[in-house]
Amino acid sequence: MKEDFLHYLWRFKKFHTLNLKTFQNESITIIKTGDYLELSGPDFFNAHVKIGDQKWAGNVEIHLKSSDWYLHNHEKDPAYDNVILHVVWENDTAIFRENNTEIPVLVLKDYIDKEVLAAYNKLLSPKTWISCEKQISEIDGFVFKNWQERLFFERLERKSKFIYELLQETNQDWEAVLFSLLAKNFGLNTNGLSFFQMSKAIPFTIIRKESFEVENLESLLFGTLNLLDSEKEDVYFKDLKFRYFYLLHKYQLEKPFIDPVAFFKHRPDNFPTIRLSQLANLYHKNQNLFSKIIDLKSVKSVYELMNVSVSSYWQNHYQFDKESPKKAKILSKSFLDLIIINTIIPIQFAYAHIMGESVSENLIDFMNEVAPEKNAIIDKFDFFGIKAENAFETQTLLELKNEYCNHKGCLKCAVGMELLKNN
Repeated sequence: MKEDFLHYLWRFKKFHTLNLKTFQNESITIIKTGDYLELSGPDFFNAHVKIGDQKWAGNVEIHLKSSDWYLHNHEKDPAYDNVILHVVWENDTAIFRENNTEIPVLVLKDYIDKEVLAAYNKLLSPKTWISCEKQISEIDGFVFKNWQERLFFERLERKSKFIYELLQETNQDWEAVLFSLLAKNFGLNTNGLSFFQMSKAIPFTIIRKESFEVENLESLLFGTLNLLDSEKEDVYFKDLKFRYFYLLHKYQLEKPFIDPVAFFKHRPDNFPTIRLSQLANLYHKNQNLFSKIIDLKSVKSVYELMNVSVSSYWQNHYQFDKESPKKAKILSKSFLDLIIINTIIPIQFAYAHIMGESVSENLIDFMNEVAPEKNAIIDKFDFFGIKAENAFETQTLLELKNEYCNHKGCLKCAVGMELLKNN
């Protein structure tokens, strides 16, 4: 049983809705299940339910067990103060609001048909993943290796389109393009868009000028991402806020509208505050970073160039006003591997293409040094006998699955053609 199945049940009312009762034995009428936004905070927003004789409007939170509320530390998060109903599969503990009133609980397993559960189990049962899953491991190694090289450069060509668009927008400023790519990837999947918007809202000429004072860089990054909008007693917060508004006035900048960053569901070392400080320190430490990035030829050289930590304040903070045990918080090797894959290799490839240079073998050798990625697609290929030893191979397998297998492109795939040829 997975929580997303409960989301499905609640969202589409795939349970008996007549004679519903809370665990506390009060009747429930569902007027509106709420908006399923898949953002931080409660699972469903603006739900309308009637519990007993009282109509409620608010949020609905869903868990496998009610005790997950405490496991996820929701009792410490004000975003959950407006939860009107806790929908669970198993109720193993009572949950209380800040005012000590108990949150009503709906135990879904009491209202589900066996047929619905059977259909869910069938959906998760083993099935065909790709057309050649039983044969792909038998493909001639020479054929498969050549195909991987083509897949690798097809993937880089697709990624380069985004870089060329940024070059046009920045009047061919490679340093500005690199800053945007780094910012996007420092934000990871959750905050990547917000970090990217931030990078485009600050002219890179200003980043260049202010890079000699890391506090000025942090103030620009934090302020642009609306992390300095509140009022706090924290001295460092006040200093960054003062610097930010001074720089806005100095450069006649307008405060942009940017999607809010998320802290929820991140490990603390991936909090946006930490990643922003690391990014600021990277540019504080390295002038003309683009020329240094272009010259990198090995994983070791990346680790040496980007051996940066957070500012002193963030060594014992993850958020403003909340002190934590001191930790250097340097960029980890696993994080830098992602930067190599998603920023350094693509920009080296795009630059070489623009300059008419051939770097194919260098890029493959570079990627052969990077540790393989870990995700569900790579695990599945491993299950079918294709084990990836490095990031070059994982990138090619991702390209194969997403651009060929998912679209049933067997007749455009070297694996499919080889199998047809052998039959």
